[in-house]
Amino acid sequence: MTTAAAILPLSPSLTQSPTSELLPLHNLEAEQSLLGALLLNNDAFEHVSDFLRAEHFSHPVHVRIFENIQRLIHRGQIADPITLKDIMAQDEPLKAAGGPGYLVDLAASVMSIVSTADYGRLIYDLYLRRQLISISHDVVQEVRNFDLDQTASQHIENTEKKLYDLAMKGQAGNGAVAFNQALIKAVETAEIAFKRDSHVVGVTSGLIDLDKALGGLHPSDLLILAGRPSMGKTALATNIAFNAALSHLNNQREGAPVAFFSLEMSAEQLATRILASEAKISSDRIRRGEISSQDFPLFVEISRQIHNIPLFIDDTPSLNIMSLRNRARRLQRQHNIGLIVIDYLQLLEGSQRRNGDNRVQEISEITRALKGLAKELNVPVLALSQLSRAVEQRDDKRPQLADLRESGSIEQDADVVMFVFREEYYESRKQPPEGTEKYAEWQHRMAAVYNKAEIILAKQRHGPVGTIKMFFDGKLTRFGNLEQS
Repeated sequence: MTTAAAILPLSPSLTQSPTSELLPLHNLEAEQSLLGALLLNNDAFEHVSDFLRAEHFSHPVHVRIFENIQRLIHRGQIADPITLKDIMAQDEPLKAAGGPGYLVDLAASVMSIVSTADYGRLIYDLYLRRQLISISHDVVQEVRNFDLDQTASQHIENTEKKLYDLAMKGQAGNGAVAFNQALIKAVETAEIAFKRDSHVVGVTSGLIDLDKALGGLHPSDLLILAGRPSMGKTALATNIAFNAALSHLNNQREGAPVAFFSLEMSAEQLATRILASEAKISSDRIRRGEISSQDFPLFVEISRQIHNIPLFIDDTPSLNIMSLRNRARRLQRQHNIGLIVIDYLQLLEGSQRRNGDNRVQEISEITRALKGLAKELNVPVLALSQLSRAVEQRDDKRPQLADLRESGSIEQDADVVMFVFREEYYESRKQPPEGTEKYAEWQHRMAAVYNKAEIILAKQRHGPVGTIKMFFDGKLTRFGNLEQS
């Protein structure tokens, strides 16, 4: 076989790279051996087809040869020096490399096809290294070209996105799974639920009846929690996040570290809510400093107990979906996040700025991205959502799926859609004058709904829909199990 240097002169951009002495950017022998193995036995293509692409080869001639081999194999035809002869003869760059004779040399030099996958992984690894150098050069140029519209933080986010996209290129994924393997996984999941007293498979919400209805918050699920203002969406989401993190801190298998993206409230406000709920002291009193001398030791003790819970709050306002995904990936790498909570959906921005007419499309992009994030990180994603004002125009204020604001694909992409509803909120605003017969009737109605809430399961892929009765303490913004409360 003719030497590689004689047939394939290296690209000037590679030979002149300042890092070429420190880092091998190409391996022509590995590329030639792989191509030769493919030409000799097309079945070897199966070993690399999941992750190797034509652009991963370093030399343009090898790129074109791999493309043509791939094209013929996908058509169900044989790819060998004979079937590729005419293509090679008509392609000037291929002719310059030796034409059909080069293909014969490649196939004739193969000793074994056993190493095909190893050669493919080596070629792919070198491609990643070249791309990393390219990205680093681009970052240097972009940062040096000072632009008022691009902050340093945005440069970091963009670089993280490029690095993640590079890491995901060529990933084979799980591929097709045999039914017997899927069946084994299903039985294992059922066994886990059976052995747990709570019968929770996923991450616990800390609310017994909700866990019974859902079986916990399942990995890869997108859960939408929606409601009108003052219904307690944020309170419920905060309770669930805290319960899951506390369960993990207490070494219970149902818990998990939690990432909470709060686009509306600050991290300090959320922490105050949690502290108030656990200490049984109104958050309003805490903010005003109205804590009695008897309460303060309890206040300090509770803060000490929950100090180390694995709950990570990102209160950056106006996050776009790309930045959120980058931050979620980073948090999972650093802290093994098992649950993501987003408050709330409509405050997120899409990857590109759109005018108001395309807001529905933007929300659709966001929900698809959140569902993709849940599957990618294999964690449940709980996203809060607003409801349209149509609810207020009905006699029965209980929400319906059609009330989802800017719904687009929210209902379609979600695995679970839940609504929070508190009849007490609406009934309290109907108070008639005291001393009247209507006032006595109103008091009776208020007593029936006082400190009660409903979680309406409007959609659930894995189980039935229905309504769950809950306890709710508005002063402490705390949800609980109704019977125990």
